[in-house]
Amino acid sequence: MLEIRNLSVKIADEDKQILNGLNLTVKSGEIAAIMGPNGSGKSTLSYVIAGKPDYEIIEGDILLDGESILELEPNERAAKGLFLAFQYPLEIPGVATMTFLKAAMNAQRKARGEAELSTPDFVKRVNAAADELGIARDMLRRPVNVGFSGGEKKRMEILQMTLLEPKMSIMDETDSGLDIDALKIVAAGVNARRDPKHAFLVITHYQRLLDYITPDTVHVMAAGRIVESGGKELALELEKSGYAQFTAKAA
Repeated sequence: MLEIRNLSVKIADEDKQILNGLNLTVKSGEIAAIMGPNGSGKSTLSYVIAGKPDYEIIEGDILLDGESILELEPNERAAKGLFLAFQYPLEIPGVATMTFLKAAMNAQRKARGEAELSTPDFVKRVNAAADELGIARDMLRRPVNVGFSGGEKKRMEILQMTLLEPKMSIMDETDSGLDIDALKIVAAGVNARRDPKHAFLVITHYQRLLDYITPDTVHVMAAGRIVESGGKELALELEKSGYAQFTAKAA
């Protein structure tokens, strides 16, 4: 599904290198978690995969289903089936949530060679997904994320993921700022899409998210590369002993 080969990245127009020969594979149907201390490059990795233009690739490659995506624009990567849930979702004043969702869904359908949704079918799909995620209908009538709490913004991103049906979803610290009820709802949205055709890369600092989204693999990131990989028990070890032994390994 997703393969990252020897990826080294720096901030564009600066000498600061963030990723240092990072290698990672996420298989179809897998939930892979990345954990690591602040400054280890976790969010940078998610941005580079999605195609954010603030970074320069020094070497390496990113493949989705065996195809390099480095030369693709962010919208083209999305059309290939990538989805990024941000740590801090942006507000888009003046753009109605329903208008945004319909445009995004129809753009994805067009990329797949499918017909656009009729308005009744679109509304039916959105309402059904919103009900499952505990999203009130009045939120759907507001501008995208404007005036939403942190938890509401995260729910809206899970709604987008549910409706767009990506095959590779990257969750960049989705648990940041969530109370326990919102965390459970977000986790339920992820778990509902767990099947052999979809994969997730879940980036987090803490074990608590992985109590609700059980990973198949856990990778420890430090100094811009993966320094340890294992099963879900590795997350429990990190919660108990911290990152010191792994940051020392990366030094």
